[in-house]
Parts: sequence; C-alpha cells; structure tokens
Amino acid sequence: MQNDTPDQTVVEPPVSRFMDEKLFKSRSITIFGEIDEKIARSVTEKLLALAADGDSPITIYISSPGGHVESGDVVYDMIKFIKPEVRVIGTGWVASAATTIYLAAKKENRYSLPNTRFLVHQPSGGSRGRASDIAIQAEQIIKMRERINKLIADETGQSLERVIKDTDRDHWMTVAEAIDYGIVGKQITSVAELN
Repeated sequence: MQNDTPDQTVVEPPVSRFMDEKLFKSRSITIFGEIDEKIARSVTEKLLALAADGDSPITIYISSPGGHVESGDVVYDMIKFIKPEVRVIGTGWVASAATTIYLAAKKENRYSLPNTRFLVHQPSGGSRGRASDIAIQAEQIIKMRERINKLIADETGQSLERVIKDTDRDHWMTVAEAIDYGIVGKQITSVAELN
C-alpha cells in the first residue's frame, strides 16, 4: 500500500548542521538581523544548552537593528540568569533591543569590532484601536521607556538624566563614543584579544 501524504520531516542541510556543531563546540552564538520571538527562543535555547554543557565562557556575536523590546528582554535576562560568563562582540550595528542584549554582559566582557555603530533611543509603538486602548498602550510605552532608560544608566554608569536626554531621539555612537559612554568595554580587532 502506497502512502500519498508527503514526508513532513524537515532535514537540516549538512552545512547548517556542521556550522551549528562548530559554533556549539566553540561555545559561540550569533545574533544577526531583527530581534523577534523566534530569535529570542533560539538564543535562549542555545544559552541553556551551553550552560548545561559546562561553565566555560560563552561568546555572542551580535549585529542587529533591534526589534521587539520584550524579545530583547528575554535574551538580556537569560544572559544574566545562566552561570557561565557571557562575552558579547558587537559587529556591524548594535541598535535598540540589540543594545539591551549587548548590555547584559559585564562591562569587561563587552567587546566591539572597529566598524560597529551603536544606537540607543526610546521605544516606539504603533497604537491602534479605541481611544481607551491607545491610552493604555501609551502608558505602557512610557513605563517601558523608563525601564529601558534605567537599564542603560545602570549598565553604563551614566546618570539617568543624561540617558533620558540621549534617548529622546536616535543617539548613534561610534565604537570610541560607545566606550566613553560605558556601553563598550574594549575595541578589539582579533579573536586573540579576548581575555
């Protein structure tokens, strides 16, 4: 008897499996592109698996325009939650929710490649619906902005007043400026420079 239903098994390409195995063995995770629930879940699962595998440091390479605030929060909290030290290396751009993730590592574990740009700003939202629902959403955005500003201040050593001023609009920084601001711990040009 012949089965007419197509096989639904997803087979991962050998190159992808090879890369995943190499990254796992090197205790490395990459975050590229927009931060969303799918990325947050994938990174969280990898962090938990690597933490279960041992206490050696984990390295996250990140280049992202940001994305969903709460998805960034998931990764931030998980980096703080697990036992192994987490090192982050910024490359390309680290913006918005990606900056939140980047700031989860201890300052001495925050590295940047030379051509990376950093962005802090206030969260935005697209409110729709009834006036009462829009008012609730606006209130939540204000609370979110206050929480993120405090997080940035706590993780960088900047005063909350300065962070509030700087995040009122898009605030872009070079690596040198991000070092001065307290976001980046050290600029590196080679993997040999990781401690």
